[in-house]
Amino acid sequence: MEKKILLIEDNADVRENTQEILELSGYKVISAENGRVGAALAQTELPDLIICDIMMPELDGYGVLHLLGHSPETATIPFIFLTAKAEKSDMRKGMLLGADDYLTKPFDDVELLQAVEVRLHKNDLLKSKFSRNAEGLNSFLGEVRHFQELRHLAENRRTHTYKKKESIYNENTYPGGIYFLESGKAKARRINELGKEYITELYKVGDFFGYADLLKGTPYQDSVVALEDCTVSFIPKQDFFKLLESDFGLARKFISMLSNEVKEREESLLKLAYNSVRKRVAEALVYLYETYGKEGEEPFSVSMSREDIASIVGTAAETVIRTLSDFKDEKLVALKGSTITVLDLDRLRRMKN
Repeated sequence: MEKKILLIEDNADVRENTQEILELSGYKVISAENGRVGAALAQTELPDLIICDIMMPELDGYGVLHLLGHSPETATIPFIFLTAKAEKSDMRKGMLLGADDYLTKPFDDVELLQAVEVRLHKNDLLKSKFSRNAEGLNSFLGEVRHFQELRHLAENRRTHTYKKKESIYNENTYPGGIYFLESGKAKARRINELGKEYITELYKVGDFFGYADLLKGTPYQDSVVALEDCTVSFIPKQDFFKLLESDFGLARKFISMLSNEVKEREESLLKLAYNSVRKRVAEALVYLYETYGKEGEEPFSVSMSREDIASIVGTAAETVIRTLSDFKDEKLVALKGSTITVLDLDRLRRMKN
């Protein structure tokens, strides 16, 4: 698909020469002779990239960038400054306003096209939707390989297999990186002063974990244990932080991948804490479906010990066993060993609400 570039430059010779170079390379170019006209075109044309001079009449480049940064439609468009000045103070001011790159005039064809290609490629990466599984991670890391400063993130990724009930990391130890679940299931847990386990999170294929405490610089607040045999990738913290520091947009994309719907999970766990036991068991079963099930998968089956479900619900295993037995009599679930099959998801959802 042809990429659209908005070129804002008050010098007619520079504007025409730059436009010719870009058009010969296959880009569609819209040009503006000053900042005011350029800002208006950016809002109506929504280009894929903006190249803008700094020193212009009516509205300078800083003003254009500031104005476009206040509109959701234009705030994320990659922005390259053209400037005859190379002072660090000017560059710093532009970067603080959100500029992605600088080209100092005079520049040659190669410099211009390389800067444009890099910014367009990074923007395409940010818009990409990577599936949250091993293939999605590999796709993301494969794209990352295009950026020299991030090669180590892709190349140094280590994979480890954990047996069922084996610890992946332990509470009160310091993070050395972040983890990505390629296969299997895992749980985050805490042990209270009475020695009872409380499950704080469940992880499925495609989830990242261990990053919150790494970002805070604190020891792990939970332990993570394999619920079944797992394959886990580990990204060292130096590579993770290099990713965050190297490119704000790329960092924002990765952090979005990391989020794991934290707010929704916290609300779900809060409901579990305050509802009746019957409602809490129903909530736990719905939570298991939302974590490990697939859209439209009914009946849904999951293998989990009654002790683990009790740790989610916050009650005794005996109470969970009795409640599940009631649910079985009511044709809400079917039970076979540790496997629970949800027969009526809608009724469980109504019950928890």
